[in-house]
Amino acid sequence: MNPLLDTLQPYPFEKLRALFEGVEPPAGKPAISFGIGEPKHATPQLIKDALVGALDGLASYPATAGSPALRQAIAGWLQRRYSLDALDWRSQVLPAAGTREALFAIAQTVVDSRSVDRPVVVCPNPFYQIYEGAALLAGAQPYYANSVPARNFACDYAAIPPEVWARTQLVYVCSPGNPTGATVSLEDWQRLFDLSDRHRFVIASDECYSEIYFDEATPPLGALEAAQRLGRDCTRLLVFSSLSKRSNVPGMRSGFIAGDAAVLARFLLYRTYHGSALSPVVQAASIAAWGDEAHVLDNRRQYAEKFARVQPLLAEVLDVAMPDAGFYLWAKVGRTGLDDATFAQRLYASEHVTVLPGSFLAREQDGLNPGAGYVRIALVAGLDECLEGAQRIAAFCRGLR
Repeated sequence: MNPLLDTLQPYPFEKLRALFEGVEPPAGKPAISFGIGEPKHATPQLIKDALVGALDGLASYPATAGSPALRQAIAGWLQRRYSLDALDWRSQVLPAAGTREALFAIAQTVVDSRSVDRPVVVCPNPFYQIYEGAALLAGAQPYYANSVPARNFACDYAAIPPEVWARTQLVYVCSPGNPTGATVSLEDWQRLFDLSDRHRFVIASDECYSEIYFDEATPPLGALEAAQRLGRDCTRLLVFSSLSKRSNVPGMRSGFIAGDAAVLARFLLYRTYHGSALSPVVQAASIAAWGDEAHVLDNRRQYAEKFARVQPLLAEVLDVAMPDAGFYLWAKVGRTGLDDATFAQRLYASEHVTVLPGSFLAREQDGLNPGAGYVRIALVAGLDECLEGAQRIAAFCRGLR
């Protein structure tokens, strides 16, 4: 067996199951889960219709590179969304079976473990655990860039030592971030691009939450957009995104990678052997999804209403501000006198409400676990359920006083 498998840590939800083992929540209160970031809004009818209408496509093997029509649809969406001057769908866009597999696979493609010094992969901290696992199984050492509350939880890349950057081969960026909702500023993109130019590492920008935000006038800045604003091309830059959150189709497993044509050519070679081609049926439904914005606007409206109603309720008992974007609230539980794991366990026991301890989503770096003392609250259910859950959390917190 691959010995690197022994370096993987339990997934946060495994830790959560262990935390709740033996705990009996009140039977009279229906379960409400804010724990898993799985969209619960209805899948748009136009996507379901396109899926059903393409069932004849099951009779053929799909190409790893995807159909020209799908790649053109993705390129067109990127150009419209980020006002990009040009994007070549032939060389700069690849479909993915959701971004999870692509984010994992890019480390296996990029990292050269033959280096004299063990290569480094920089991850945000707290983070999506796929980044860490991908780094470890590629033979690299993860380095965790701590988020900073004073910067609305944006990562502090300036604090990473020069000797770490010198060994870095890949940087994972998540903007808007999971779990904090922080977005990367143009200034921080300039810093990352300059460092990439100096040390020649690849940037993998995870932008899965880019279409969930609260002000139609100020959508989150994307990495390709930032590069264009700064007058540079997308050398060593890749963007990853998907339809899961944007269009409420996590079960379809459809996303893309876009950016540096030279890196994508090598990535396509890897993926040809990896066996990650999208079904023609999923490709047809994806084309319909990328071509429609009406359902995305409605999706944002639903999230905006939930955040406008729920965040003020929770702010009465916890330190929780509006995120830049995304569908998570990142709540500090210090006022309760409990640590994040104890808070989650006792809340579940008392109110049958599940939240995810922030320390499960982070690692200690420079003597600090930046997730400790926080919980992640995923507002993915309907408005009424989210309000009921928030009211139970507020009642629980008040009962601790």
